[in-house]
Amino acid sequence: MASGTTSRGTASITGVGYTEFSRRAGRTELQLACESVTGALKDAGLRPADVDGVVSYTVDPVEETELVRSVGFEEINYSARIPYGGGGSVGVLQHAAAAVASGAAQVVIAYRAIRARSGATRFGSAKTAPSPTSGHSGTTAMQWCMPFGMLSPASWMALNSVRYMHAFGVESADFGRAVVQLREYAASNPAAWGYENPITLEDHQESRWIVEPCIHLLDCCQETDGSVALVVTNSERAADLPRTPVRIGVASTAGLFEQEIATDHYRPDLSVMDGTVALARRLFDDAGFSRDDIDVALIYDAFSPILLMQLEGLGFCGFGEAKDFIAEDRLAIDGQLPTNTNGGLIGEGYIHGLNLVLEAVRQLRGTAVNQVAGARTALISASRTGAILTLD
Repeated sequence: MASGTTSRGTASITGVGYTEFSRRAGRTELQLACESVTGALKDAGLRPADVDGVVSYTVDPVEETELVRSVGFEEINYSARIPYGGGGSVGVLQHAAAAVASGAAQVVIAYRAIRARSGATRFGSAKTAPSPTSGHSGTTAMQWCMPFGMLSPASWMALNSVRYMHAFGVESADFGRAVVQLREYAASNPAAWGYENPITLEDHQESRWIVEPCIHLLDCCQETDGSVALVVTNSERAADLPRTPVRIGVASTAGLFEQEIATDHYRPDLSVMDGTVALARRLFDDAGFSRDDIDVALIYDAFSPILLMQLEGLGFCGFGEAKDFIAEDRLAIDGQLPTNTNGGLIGEGYIHGLNLVLEAVRQLRGTAVNQVAGARTALISASRTGAILTLD
């Protein structure tokens, strides 16, 4: 097992909890977190007093001390915060798994609570300066892009997307075909923002530009209020709990020199997500899994272009070939790689990617709305962090 990956099979997800995904929750992030955490513990058949570890994101406003007091944890032995946003969706899983594998904690809660739509600041809005409440951690490198108009997540991603389109002859409609598939999944998911509201490629093309020529409105994920929580225990304890345990086969992170937040603007080639390439090496080559093992994929889709770029970086198709991979319906429920079967962050909602982990657990439990028949192995990718979940 390569350094930087959690040991295979030593930790399992034994409970999941979540709130509704909405545009106006009408309650604080703390209350949302308490609801999802309480639900996850109930799902796992555990009590608050059993929890001795807590993991979240640096951008989550819910303080551990408030969560301990509100839920009723008695003694916390381990806590951690994962930098940035989307990558944290698997980063929290990696830290939780490492904690129980090492014995630092026995029962770890990983959570994210967010009011991206109704909070004090709209999550996807332009920022004139990074701040702890803006949704993204600030770095000194931001001073070199903000004066040139790189003020929002959409503008950050647009620079890479345009280069990607130019390098491989990709058009906006190619992104649109992916979005149509995501919205088809969302249309049958009662928890999704896009429930009962599928779209056509024409709908996608006619939606207003956010950044021309690469990002239409329908290429963007949702700004969502809600919370998701996971319970992670060691696999021996998981066997005694009521739910079928979902093993964390491997979880890993790949951070490269000159990567910055969501952009990679300082890497040599913006048309390739080489952090994802490095991640794929850890998940597949180093950890011994095969791409053919993957029954369902959950791939971070804050904007549709990065879905295509990750498919290529992960090695499911060649560079520049994701547009054809998608056009051949390979992401569909009966396709080669059913992907984002909950509708993804574009179709279901945006809990900073943690709802993709939730969907992976549902798929392996056999309880997903758009269930992949016989699913036993799921891939989760958040561009630079990823995991493979499996059943025994």
